[in-house]
Amino acid sequence: MKRLIERGLMFGNLVHVASPALVERYDRALEHLTGKHTELTDFHIDISGYSPEIGDELGDHLYLNHSGVNRQFILLTTDQKRAPLLNATFSTNHDILRRFIDANEAQLFALTAVDAVAGELVNSVMHMGDPQALFDIRTIRIEADTTSGTLRHATELTGLVDRFRTEEDAWFDDVLIARMISLAGKSGDITRNPVKLTETEFEQRNFWTSHFGGLYVFQDVEHPALISSGEKSGLDDLPIKYVFDFSDRNRIAKFLDYNDLVEPIIKAPGLDAAAILQQKMDFIVIDTASDGGMDLTGLTRADLRRLARQHHSRLPLEYDGLSGLLNWAENGGSWPRITSDHPAYFYTLRAADTPNRDLVNRLLAELTLLDIRQLFICNKPVFYRRYMTWSDAKKDYVAYFLSREYQVDKAGARAALFGHEPDMTGDTPETPAADMIRRVGPWGAVGRV
Repeated sequence: MKRLIERGLMFGNLVHVASPALVERYDRALEHLTGKHTELTDFHIDISGYSPEIGDELGDHLYLNHSGVNRQFILLTTDQKRAPLLNATFSTNHDILRRFIDANEAQLFALTAVDAVAGELVNSVMHMGDPQALFDIRTIRIEADTTSGTLRHATELTGLVDRFRTEEDAWFDDVLIARMISLAGKSGDITRNPVKLTETEFEQRNFWTSHFGGLYVFQDVEHPALISSGEKSGLDDLPIKYVFDFSDRNRIAKFLDYNDLVEPIIKAPGLDAAAILQQKMDFIVIDTASDGGMDLTGLTRADLRRLARQHHSRLPLEYDGLSGLLNWAENGGSWPRITSDHPAYFYTLRAADTPNRDLVNRLLAELTLLDIRQLFICNKPVFYRRYMTWSDAKKDYVAYFLSREYQVDKAGARAALFGHEPDMTGDTPETPAADMIRRVGPWGAVGRV
């Protein structure tokens, strides 16, 4: 993984913790949550406060995520909201933490100026014993406070202030007044600077989880389903109508279509769409060439075309399907009929502009493993797992490509690949005509499988 780390493609955007004050606060919060301590004086943390270096030190990379549920977190700075979430067991956890920090940024900024904020993403499930437990998770509640209990003291003080204002003889209650003074010293002046966190409850209905081999759970759609990355055996008797695995290509295609979760990459013929298709084809050529032990150093587009011609008989069907689509887009060739049975089918899709966009793109990335760029962007755990099995030549090429073509302009690359992003003017991109989408999209093929 050294190539990826050196190029900022792994453990990127983590928050560096090096000042003695922040290290001391982190250690105090770590002891508060887990009873453990760190001897490190320099480390990096993700959005939840998890540190790979401390995980190594403790010999426990789940020290803030035991059993993979009810993830704990340590906030030293609101800048953590820009960091990734490592070792995620639920796809919703990063979004929940980001929304929590955004909604309470001013309060958290004030709290973390003097102390660490420690907390937990709480649900009703403490242990993932069987898949049924996934359906018992409906609401995630965030419980958080500073290690010195600032919020707890502020809540108690608020109640005492109300008593003082409403009870007749409160002026003469020395015990009440003494307690208020004591708490004010711990929580500050809550009348001028009220300390209270808002938006601490979040629904979790559609999500991915790493439990049970990897599951995509779609409950809040018109036609609910569960999709398993592994075999679906053992997933019977769940409170959801449909259960698929990746061998059920036709059924997954119908599910995505019926719920309007996907759209074709090519909404209209054009160079941008053609470039995306060409890049997907290049990745397939690279995969085939690396399997043949070829030197991939310094390959140009002309080199890739030459390799494709020389080794066309070895290229998988995904390449032929995308090649036909590219010919249509660039040269007005005949429309290739790519049904959901075709290996190239899911390569022709991207997530539609819905609240489930990121989850669907994550699923599509796992269904299109040869597209290394989409896999890296949308499903890093699978990308890293597959990366470790590649030849050194392929690792070199992929690390170089991603650092050159993606890392330098992440926002632009995401917009080009997945769309739905406003341009610099803030205007929403024009939606292509519906008849063009029907003409280009393989929806008729889905309906006939």
